[in-house]
Amino acid sequence: MGVTATEPRTTATAPAKAGKPAHRDGNVLRWLAAYTASMIGDSVYFAALSWAATRSGDATQTGLVLAVGAVPRAVLMLGGGVVADRFGPRRVVIGSDAARCVVILALAAALWVSTPAVWLLVVAALLFGVVDALFLPAVGALPPRLTAPGELARVQGMRGLAQRVATVTAAPAGGAAVALGGPATGFAVAGALFALSLPLLLAVKVRELPADDRAGTTESPRRQLLSGLRYVRGHKVLAPLMVVIAVTEMGFSGPGNVGMVLLADERGWGAGGMGWVVSGFGAGAGLAALFVAVRGRVRRAGAVLSWTALPGAAALAALAFVPSVAWAVLAALLVGLLLGLGGALGGALGGALVQTVTEPAYMGRVMSVASLLTLGVPPLCYPLTGVAIGTWGVGPVFVAGAVVTGAGALVGLRRLRGAEPAR
Repeated sequence: MGVTATEPRTTATAPAKAGKPAHRDGNVLRWLAAYTASMIGDSVYFAALSWAATRSGDATQTGLVLAVGAVPRAVLMLGGGVVADRFGPRRVVIGSDAARCVVILALAAALWVSTPAVWLLVVAALLFGVVDALFLPAVGALPPRLTAPGELARVQGMRGLAQRVATVTAAPAGGAAVALGGPATGFAVAGALFALSLPLLLAVKVRELPADDRAGTTESPRRQLLSGLRYVRGHKVLAPLMVVIAVTEMGFSGPGNVGMVLLADERGWGAGGMGWVVSGFGAGAGLAALFVAVRGRVRRAGAVLSWTALPGAAALAALAFVPSVAWAVLAALLVGLLLGLGGALGGALGGALVQTVTEPAYMGRVMSVASLLTLGVPPLCYPLTGVAIGTWGVGPVFVAGAVVTGAGALVGLRRLRGAEPAR
């Protein structure tokens, strides 16, 4: 059923111009530009939604609006992988991106002619969450159909850089749009970015799967979903790799998100200090992505991502005990750099391994599992993190997160030492 890390199936994924470097391949660059525009649009949308929710209701209603979109995304994510494998990731990406564009532009138009209403924002957030559950697995399943297997690590590094660019540019873009024209203008800007990505996606060419690689797509959706989960569970590389991704992300996400806010407040660093520390995370993860994008293939990637996670976990624990903002930024930079290679913070090497060893017919479902473990499940630990910090303090929670992250690294050292991307 499974394939090994050193002998991935490549017949269905080799591009028409085999051997062309990804950073010089117009097809890959069009996909990357569309992905970047879409990610910036995502962030601008959430900024506008937050502001609109704040203006239209009290704190409880604001929390409801912001949380409601995450529910369908988490619940339907695995189903989104089935849809991507059944109908093809390119078709699903284009359809879901078009749907997001229509939903957000319709919301912008509604807000231009009326006052923001909580029910309208809830409906829009629910629709956006449903479409996101389709978009995320499909967009992650595209790279193996765009480039040669040996270029997948570089593509993942380029994708990581695109995510950091989106993070840096989206906040000022969203803030400026809302400041100039209110939430309606923010939603219009987000919709325009989704619209910009559509012609780029339409211009992207992918290789279709041979008939033998489409086996199982005529099964019922339920059977197709179960077969995908069995495939991941029985795969000698994917099964432990998913464990490493899930555990390291869980160890980082609570302290790195909720914990940082409370740590900055406790130390008197203020919002500015916290912003510098968060920027340290992003800069480190960006450097990790840049390294993989420039380097391309990294030998013994499974061992590399596991070994680097150990000092990354130590740097995460050290964050709670550093004496100043400057030291906290340095620790955050190390966390982003070291964990950014593996599972947490959108690790480039982990993503390249996932896409290298996965059979093309299962790519959407495998990416849906990875997306669920990195985007859907970790936020569920945020309330628990807050309770734990209130009970035991910031330091023990950061140490506990580091221990969890280190446990994920140990799993990788035991099960992934020989895994590496394709040549």
